[in-house]
Amino acid sequence: MSHTSQKVATTPFEGQKPGTSGLRKHVPVFQQANYTENFVQCTLSAVDDLKGSTLVVGGDGRYYMKEAVAVIIRMAAANGVKKLIIGQNGVFSTPALSCVIRKRKANGGIILTASHNPGGPKGDFGIKYNTANGGPAPEGVTNKIFELTKTLTEYRICPDINMDIGQIGSKDFTVDGNAFTVEIVDSVEDYLGLMKEIFDFDSLKKLFSGSLKVVINAMHGVMGPYAKRIFLQELGAPDGTCINCEPKDDFGGHHPDPNLTYAKDLVDLLKKGEHGFGAAFDGDGDRNMILGLNGFFVTPSDSVAVIAANAKCIPYFATGKVKGLSRSMPTSGALDRVAQAEGLEFFEVPTGWKFFGNLMDASRLSICGEESFGTGSDHIREKDGLWAVLSWLSIMATRQLSVEEILKSHWGKYGRNFFTRYDYENVDSEPANKMMANLREMVSESNAANFINKEYSNSGKAYQVGKADDFEYTDPIDGSVSKKQGVRIIFKDGSRIIFRLSGTGSSGATVRMYIDSYEADESQHMKDAQEVLKPLVQIALEISQLRELTGRQEPTVIT
Repeated sequence: MSHTSQKVATTPFEGQKPGTSGLRKHVPVFQQANYTENFVQCTLSAVDDLKGSTLVVGGDGRYYMKEAVAVIIRMAAANGVKKLIIGQNGVFSTPALSCVIRKRKANGGIILTASHNPGGPKGDFGIKYNTANGGPAPEGVTNKIFELTKTLTEYRICPDINMDIGQIGSKDFTVDGNAFTVEIVDSVEDYLGLMKEIFDFDSLKKLFSGSLKVVINAMHGVMGPYAKRIFLQELGAPDGTCINCEPKDDFGGHHPDPNLTYAKDLVDLLKKGEHGFGAAFDGDGDRNMILGLNGFFVTPSDSVAVIAANAKCIPYFATGKVKGLSRSMPTSGALDRVAQAEGLEFFEVPTGWKFFGNLMDASRLSICGEESFGTGSDHIREKDGLWAVLSWLSIMATRQLSVEEILKSHWGKYGRNFFTRYDYENVDSEPANKMMANLREMVSESNAANFINKEYSNSGKAYQVGKADDFEYTDPIDGSVSKKQGVRIIFKDGSRIIFRLSGTGSSGATVRMYIDSYEADESQHMKDAQEVLKPLVQIALEISQLRELTGRQEPTVIT
């Protein structure tokens, strides 16, 4: 049957500016007439060589996803796309979608997720475009999308195309005389194949057949089918290993963010002392949290450093040299010390996974991570929660050590970076912006003479400012410059205080305050991070006037 596309008149919506991970808004915003269609049209129009292209589409199963998939199918058909590859029931984890783009040599992909943000009818929804390398669109593309949203007057759609996305298989259409194919694929298969290339599944099977008890918490997000397929079917883990693995469009009414606050049920379970390893994933599967016996918490900053230091335990790296290491600017300096000790090239980049992609594509980066529970490597171009978990289990299998023993060994060799992050969520934008403006003025070149060498003290600890700036990054591959990426105050002992506003929220502002301090003395390594960092936390609050300006006396989340 032949179909004919239509042009539908529309008017622009304000504020359709993609953040670090696409456009995120509350579900009712996307449900407005033409709102989703407008943004999808601008995304498609920003794609080079769209006509005749192949795109991958999928999401984390949150509320409104299936409706958005139907819109994308009809609009892709009308805009000359040749083929769509869609995960069964519209589902793909973000890492899996990146994998499929690369394996199938697609031109790009559209991910439907708001990541770790809440779901449901009143929760959040998001649309993000990934390019042909499988990674998030660079700023040049997202800026182009945003500019198009300001002037859009019509979108193209083929309203009579319908597709059953629950049934694996292909269906061919003819649209405006051109061939158009929709292929529904198993959401797990390609990703599973990649994991088998990276890890020694036989070794991991032996780990699960031993005395180690493992628990994997999918937080009712997209990772449920992936966890059950890999841990239960492939690795032979016992029933009960995977919990909260039934995907729900509201994530069971919970916040699908794998941290000590929102995954408290997993923390409490590990504290019972029955499980030697625990992990949680966020809504779309790109973030992870690692716990050991009795709830021993591995900070994301330490996690990526441990994986890098033990890369030879992973077959993917055992057969070839690790090219380089990288972290986001707010992440602790733990990874820096591994790079220095191993003689590896090292990069400090702004927050946002897209900054790692250029380095990977240039073969200068192998392992990278962010303090925001994101860890990954050059096997794909997104952070990958399940990859991080399999990496940890591979290290445990090879070294025959517990999570805590691995960390103690690591700190003994490299020293420990004590690290914490304070999140103040849904802060009124005006005072949050004022706070950042004040900080930027404080660290500006014109004020440097007044600020550098200034001393702050609290609880008997004194710190002298050695350097301060608003982080700016020049990409060594393409020369692009990213400014205003976060205010850094670096003391002469190497301790750091960092402030930035998050770009992943859907409303208001999220103020993030980061504290990082290095300790070489092994006798101090087992101290509680919150106690060690308390003086720096108080100094950070004093410098920023956060409480006075925002009215927020306590953070929403501490990690």
